Amino acid sequence: MAKQNVAEQFVDILVRAGVRRLYGVVGDSLNPVVDAVRRNAAIDWIHVRHEETAAFAAGAEAQITGKLTACAGSCGPGNLHLINGLYDAHRSMAPVLALASHIPSSEIGLGYFQETHPDRLFQECSHYSELISSPKQMPRLLQTAIQHAVGRSGVSVVALPGDIAAQPAPEKAAQSALVTSRPTVRPGDAEIDALVEMIDNAGKVTLFCGSGTAGAHAEVMEFAEKIKSPVGHALRGKEFIQYDNKFDVGMSGLLGYGAAYEATHECDLLILLGTDFPYNAFLPDDVRIAQIDVRPEVLGRRSRLDLAVWGDVRETLRCLIPRVEEKTNRRFLDRMLKKHADALEGVVKAYTRNVDKHVPIHPEYVAAVLDEVAAADAVFTVDTGMCNVWAARYLSPNGRRRIIGSFSHGSMANALPMAIGAQFTDRRRQVVSLSGDGGFAMLMGDFLTLVQYDLPVKVVLFNNSSLGMVELEMLVSGLPSYGTTNTNPDFAAVARACGAHGIRVEKPKQLAGALKDAFRHKGPALVDVVTDPNALSIPPRISAEMVTGFALSASKIVLDGGVGRMVQMARSNLRNVPRP
Repeated sequence: MAKQNVAEQFVDILVRAGVRRLYGVVGDSLNPVVDAVRRNAAIDWIHVRHEETAAFAAGAEAQITGKLTACAGSCGPGNLHLINGLYDAHRSMAPVLALASHIPSSEIGLGYFQETHPDRLFQECSHYSELISSPKQMPRLLQTAIQHAVGRSGVSVVALPGDIAAQPAPEKAAQSALVTSRPTVRPGDAEIDALVEMIDNAGKVTLFCGSGTAGAHAEVMEFAEKIKSPVGHALRGKEFIQYDNKFDVGMSGLLGYGAAYEATHECDLLILLGTDFPYNAFLPDDVRIAQIDVRPEVLGRRSRLDLAVWGDVRETLRCLIPRVEEKTNRRFLDRMLKKHADALEGVVKAYTRNVDKHVPIHPEYVAAVLDEVAAADAVFTVDTGMCNVWAARYLSPNGRRRIIGSFSHGSMANALPMAIGAQFTDRRRQVVSLSGDGGFAMLMGDFLTLVQYDLPVKVVLFNNSSLGMVELEMLVSGLPSYGTTNTNPDFAAVARACGAHGIRVEKPKQLAGALKDAFRHKGPALVDVVTDPNALSIPPRISAEMVTGFALSASKIVLDGGVGRMVQMARSNLRNVPRP
């Protein structure tokens, strides 16, 4: 039996850690690793057109599966292209191992062709970034990188010179046990005791939930029922907490709606559950605040805390529920539920009249129809910008759907690459990319990846020929829009030229049929929907506060709009309010 080389050993360790795909673009320094993948039936090389796509795809796969994923870039410019997607994966707490292949080891530090220093470059977007400088070092270093990525939920980067990858491995890799999942973390008794006392002494408690509530929906609902608490959420908490939630008061933040802001400011005690919500201007500074998070570094990062609790949300709530006193007074909860329903009912319906007849098509209408016709277990990947608005307000979570976007990093062009990673996890599951024309054009080359692998991703393109969110940002800063207009092709024709299903929609009555046709198509499809460039670009009125940026009052005026099925949900929840 031929002796393994370092690249083969590297790939074997990835396979043992559960990695099934390595996303990347081939290149000379990567050749030994790519060849090792070719000869290993347990892992596939996924050839994308841009390394940024590779990192986004790996990050999306990790968010869907919760397992370690991997991407790779060749030396210098190749691995540099990974950096934006790795920033996103790291900030989304997605366990990703990135292989940054390197120039020949003997040339490092001598200004060689394509030389960079990836072990330094990726430090800010990783928990671990190190250079393999000898074959003997590789197994332990790679194991350490894997354990950082999995154990701390983020990115690890390994820089591997191509010449070292091709060298014989000095010995078979030790079969050390690898960390492949994270434990639950229970807070200490003192923290539990203190939190119980705070809750029992508070007359009005509000829960504000982030992505750390994933897997804890039942516990949050039971806890809210016992302490009669309104439940609000951040954008990343929407998919995990909004569905089947009779305590729902909406979302806070720049895209917020409903009564979440009021509920967090009018309570006696605000409990932040698994959220690193970044907009501290939307958090109160005059109520008591407790925060529960499995990541101790985020405790107190956004607001003053009266109590910091280090623990997994579900495990912490399981400790709290049997110990807190059940509250009988639900006046605060009922008042917030009514505020929420009234806010949704009375919201400014800018650009929503005659939506089924308006040309160009209202993007709100596109999102609402998409929500109705998409599968109950669909995965939606969402471009940053106005697509975030439509996803936040119109996509209805149900416990089975997933909604993934660059919600923490805020990168353009993320939706299509994320859809690639999501679709590879299950070809039978419906994956829909909500793409803006600006974001889609930025990484449009990887539409060819859909075709090459016959991935049945459906791209719904909100084509308003502009960078809509940037226009909005200029508007609220008191500036005229400039440099935001796109001259676009017929994207449906481009899709067809690539070998995919493509259809262009310019009238509302065509929309539902076009989406259903795309969803029935067995391969990749693109629905190019020409949408109104003025939607949410010109608010119904302009206030003085708007020129100072996204202040609370400005964002509420500018971003108030239709909210899809949430109105019906709010009405339904009001039925739970006892009548005098």
